[in-house]
Formats: sequence, structure tokens, C-alpha cells
Amino acid sequence: MRLTTRDFDRTGRPLRFTELGFGSSPLGNLYRAISDEEAQALLERAWAGGIRYFDTAPLYGYGLAEERLGRFLAGHPRADYVLSTKVGRLLRPVEPGEARDGLGKFFEVPERKERFDYGYDGVMRSLEASLDRLGLDRVDVLYAHDLDLFTHGSQEALEARLAEFMAGGYRALVELRDQGVISAFGAGVNEWQPCQWLAERGEFDLFLLAGRYTLLEQEALESFLPLAEERGIGIVIGGPYNSGVLATGPKPGSFYDYRLAPQAVLDRVAQIHTICERWGVRMFEAAFQFPLRHPAVLSVIPGPQSVGEVMENRIAADAELPPGLWEDLKVAGLLRPDAPV
Repeated sequence: MRLTTRDFDRTGRPLRFTELGFGSSPLGNLYRAISDEEAQALLERAWAGGIRYFDTAPLYGYGLAEERLGRFLAGHPRADYVLSTKVGRLLRPVEPGEARDGLGKFFEVPERKERFDYGYDGVMRSLEASLDRLGLDRVDVLYAHDLDLFTHGSQEALEARLAEFMAGGYRALVELRDQGVISAFGAGVNEWQPCQWLAERGEFDLFLLAGRYTLLEQEALESFLPLAEERGIGIVIGGPYNSGVLATGPKPGSFYDYRLAPQAVLDRVAQIHTICERWGVRMFEAAFQFPLRHPAVLSVIPGPQSVGEVMENRIAADAELPPGLWEDLKVAGLLRPDAPV
């Protein structure tokens, strides 16, 4: 079963992304523990559904997601898929008397602590550790992870991390790309503003933007996405359902941005849901399809937590939506007038 693909060749090393990719944070037991067998079933279903782009990170289960993904991919030819992971965090075992990181967020994961390191040596050490956990000799794409306010808490702290990265980690990524160790690099973040800051100061190939170009939010069209299109920078969209609310609908207890959705968000989602119903479209299908309308977008990577969610994402990837849906959303003020549809 084949998926539509989008080719990307900014560096002379072409990559082929499936429009539906696989975000692997659930493999790291995000929010709930799953067994190795369940993780294997998720990946088998994803592969059978045609998915050939897989994204992971050391953060996801403090190495667990990389380990599970690597075991699965070991059974498939290396040329048959695109793989990305991230740098910016180094992991170490907990010391006696220490508590591991991620309590209450990641369950039944290795007893490890994280340390931010966006420097030259930190990036090189992070890649080496990731390759060891993955059991592979290369990845295709490296993203600098979480260079954003959401993670670092203040503008001052973020600016310090950005400066650290541009002084060291960026140089490491350029060297790795120039030496052919990786095919491309960029940043994986929760906000578009740092993406623009970075794009204006370096030669980046790709950005993984989580939750900031969706049916709910299109501020990235102000300046960042036009800049990416102008410079031939590829965009991968994470969090297309804004942590769930665009899939579950406006129900109490729905999540938005990793937290319970506030009433204002639920109200806006209710409006979107009503218009989707009017056109006979399931909202999660529209939420998946919308980002792909932008010419810079290469892939959308939900993080499925069950085989059922993998199958629903596959259905969304094949959905054919009526053009009138987008026009009605614009007329209602729910999509920006300049949003490509």
C-alpha cells in the first residue's frame, strides 16, 4: 500500500518523504506505557500502510523510542526509509538517590537524566549515542531539539541556548552534512519564531514545526513560511491535531498543547467541527490534510498511540476533501485568507 511522497533535494542528497510520517514519541511510553509487542505492532502497521518517514529523539522515553524504532528498522533495507532524530540533550544514568527525569509524563522508561547541550561536542556525542541506541550507522536528518520558549521557560534562557547552538552545535551539523554523514539538518521546535530566527542566521535545510501550523493556528504564515518557501527550506509538521483536540473534537478533557484545552480553544474547535460536519468530512481528516496544502510542507507526522490511530491517520492521508470546506472555514474566520488550500 503506497503513500504519496514528496521529494526534497536541497543538499544534493535527495530524500523522499511520505506525506504521512511516523512521530515516535508514543514509542517512548508518552502518557502511558506500552509493551515492546505493542510498539512492534504499531510500527508493523505503519510500514504496511506505506509510511517510510520515521522521526525520533533521545527525549522520547529517554532513549526507549530510539531503541524500539531501531530494532524494527533493522529488519528493513536502509535505503527504503528516511530517518530523523534530534540533538540538544545528553542522557546519563541516574545516580544513587536521584529520581529519573520525566516522571508523570513518560512511564516505565530507563532510569536516566537529561542535560541540555547545544554545543559542538554535545551534538557529536548525542549523534553517537543515538546511533548506538538505534543500532544503525547513519540517520538522514538531524534536528536541534526544543530551541523554544516552551522548553526553556524565558526569553533570556532561550537566547542563551540559541547563542550556544549557533556558536557550536550549528558548526557540528554543517560539518556532518558537508562530510555526508547526514543528508540534511534543521531544528525541531514548538514555535515558529525560533525557526525564523535560525533561518535568518544560517543555512538550514528543514524545520520540524510542532503544533504551530494547523487548523487552529496559522500565524507562521506571517513571515516564517514565506521565508521557508523562498529559500527552499522543507517543513515537516508535527502535532497536526494540536495534542489531540482536533482529533477528539471539542469534548471536556481534550488536550491542546500537551495540557487540558481551555474553553476558548474548545469553542473554536466546535466551530471547525460544525463546518466539517456540514461537508460530511471528519475533522481529523481536515486537520491532517490542511498543512499539506502549503508548498513548503513535505510530511505530516502524527504520533499514534495505538494501531487504530495508525489506521485512522492512513485514512486521513487518503482523504479527498471538497474545496468548499476550506472556503467556508475562511469565510467563518477560522482559516487565514492567505492560507494555501
